[in-house]
Amino acid sequence: MANKVVAPEPKPTLSVVDASAIVVGMVIGAGIFETPTLVAQSAGSQGVVLFAWFLGGVASLIGALCYAELTTAYPHPGGDYHYFMRAFGTNIAFLFAWARMTVIQTGSITLFAYAFGDYASQVLPLGGYSSAIYASVCIALLTALQLVGIRQGKWTQNLLTLATVLGLALVIIAGLVAVAGTAPVPNGTATNGGGAFGLAMVFVLLTYGGWNEAAYISAEVQDGRRNMVKTLLLSIAIIAGLYMLVNFAYIHGLGIAGVAASKAVAADLMRRVFGEGGAVFISLLVAVTALSSINATIFTGARTNYALGRDFRAFSLLGRWNDRGNTPTNALLLQAAIALGLVLLGTLTHEGEKGFETMTAYTSPVFWFFFLLSGIALFVLRQREPNTSRPFRVPGYPVTPLIFCAVCGYLLYSSVTYASSQAYSIGAIVGITVMAIGVPVLLFVRRSSNIRGERN
Repeated sequence: MANKVVAPEPKPTLSVVDASAIVVGMVIGAGIFETPTLVAQSAGSQGVVLFAWFLGGVASLIGALCYAELTTAYPHPGGDYHYFMRAFGTNIAFLFAWARMTVIQTGSITLFAYAFGDYASQVLPLGGYSSAIYASVCIALLTALQLVGIRQGKWTQNLLTLATVLGLALVIIAGLVAVAGTAPVPNGTATNGGGAFGLAMVFVLLTYGGWNEAAYISAEVQDGRRNMVKTLLLSIAIIAGLYMLVNFAYIHGLGIAGVAASKAVAADLMRRVFGEGGAVFISLLVAVTALSSINATIFTGARTNYALGRDFRAFSLLGRWNDRGNTPTNALLLQAAIALGLVLLGTLTHEGEKGFETMTAYTSPVFWFFFLLSGIALFVLRQREPNTSRPFRVPGYPVTPLIFCAVCGYLLYSSVTYASSQAYSIGAIVGITVMAIGVPVLLFVRRSSNIRGERN
């Protein structure tokens, strides 16, 4: 039989505020400082831009309602892994855990780490490999913090999220104070007149991505069957509200043409209101925002590795929980090692200048594929386990989860198409290849030891 660790196990220590801070910190990353320009170029008008960001919030809310049913019915540190195990069996569950360990979560950690490095380098450059150095150091230090224990990790996350929200509030105020059109439009590409709303939604939904990480802390939330719904809905409301306000501020301060033409929209806005000091501030803000995302991703990522170790003997070392710190120590260490390896991959690609883009292409196709499967799992579990207690049922079933699946399918198609058209498509090729390697690994695991296949 496969190894199963009975004790110790995760304890419900997170409040709604703690869990919401993790989710908000996960979602609000460097994307809100980069994608508004791309959205403005594609949408073309103020009304369409704001509608796109509103629609992104609605789509995320629909997804959150689906996850609210899954997380309250099946609270488990493995999150999607646990749902896949129950809905599809060990093969799909293993491939997801493998992909999350080697591509999805570790790629996201590295992506955010590069964002931190890019902006930290604007304040204090460290030479030709400055971004990679910063990325490596922050991965190592934040992992060490998580190893100390969940108490230290969650309070760090709360503070980082608070700093991010306060910083965005300052950007919003700056945008409302500024008067559009009183300064020259930044040099760049002007708006295209709104001919590509679909492409705009790709960037919007990518910026909203990450709220599903709430699933991986469902077993650690106090009174999780009731509070997970609150956590998801509160998080989406905060995120959507901030995104709408920030984009309105950008447009009010720079005008739609200025936003579309800007290469660093937040920096251009802050520079107009506060001078060069404002540009330095925004670099520090984006760095803090990236740190928040990295810390939250490290926190949730190791939980799937822990669940994998509980169910597969070959990975049993990952299934050990540190009761003293209430954290999966071995899973955290492996996650950090893989992420540091991906930093090296990003550094070697395009001479280290496209680390962020490479990691985006590396992660996105695999992420949206399994996100689509999570929506399908909801349908399967409704049919397979109709008697399971569901404290929350997604309203509008089956239409609501069908919309969620359609959005995920569209993003899967778009991410593959977009990544394959770019110079850094090597990232997507490597990411898909690494996921595919999980198939022979699974065959080896099945031959070398029995696998726990029952649903529990």
